[in-house]
Amino acid sequence: MLNMMRITLKGVFRDRVFQGIMALAVLFLFIPSAASLSMRQVTELSVTLSLSLISFILLLLSVFLGGTSLWRDIERRYTFGVLSLPLSRSSYILGRFLGLALFLVLVSVVLGVAACVAVNVASSLYPADRPVVWSFVALALVYATLKYILLVAVALLLSTVSTSFFLPVFGTICTFLASGISQQVYEYVHSAAAVQTVSPLFRQVVTAVYYLIPNLAGFDLKINAIYSVAPNPRGLALTACYFLAYTAILLAGSIFLFNRREMK
Repeated sequence: MLNMMRITLKGVFRDRVFQGIMALAVLFLFIPSAASLSMRQVTELSVTLSLSLISFILLLLSVFLGGTSLWRDIERRYTFGVLSLPLSRSSYILGRFLGLALFLVLVSVVLGVAACVAVNVASSLYPADRPVVWSFVALALVYATLKYILLVAVALLLSTVSTSFFLPVFGTICTFLASGISQQVYEYVHSAAAVQTVSPLFRQVVTAVYYLIPNLAGFDLKINAIYSVAPNPRGLALTACYFLAYTAILLAGSIFLFNRREMK
């Protein structure tokens, strides 16, 4: 499994998709200039732009690398050669996932350093009334990384049942979009205002979908980092436990489906 992790990391760093997406990191150079357009909240805007850019890059990496890595191995018949070695299918899936997860962590660290430099430059040019709490920025980066690692697990699960890259890529994108509005939809269909307009059957369907798709809203700590608001420790602990449990379920499902898949 460790060898599979190393192979995954080497393959990702050679991937042209990775190189193209990481070219977006040059935008960090323009964050201080863009943040200066806000006369009163330069530091806050620089933190917002930095975290948003990191989230966008991690989203692209998790979707395209997580959604195409397994499909590409099968398409190139690389999987057949690997599985002929003394390596189980479960170790293959776990090695792929851990390699991609470690890659996202490394990218997050590099981009986090670039973001801190950009924010520091912006705040030194235009000192803010409220200083930046770097520990809150670090927490926001950590939980953003966990969110996209979970999204990689979603992409791998979809890859185990798909014969093309369309389902893993677009299915992961749809899951990401749905997870952003699931909480609001759930709260609406269970509100007093929706009692007369929403049927009980539709309410049950919404409830089932709400618990089925991942709830990624709890991983978003941008507001805490931007306005230096201390996050709730209990909420952080619950979110971390949710990440571990949900990711474990997704990986177990991926291993189960991949073990039953016929290689042709």
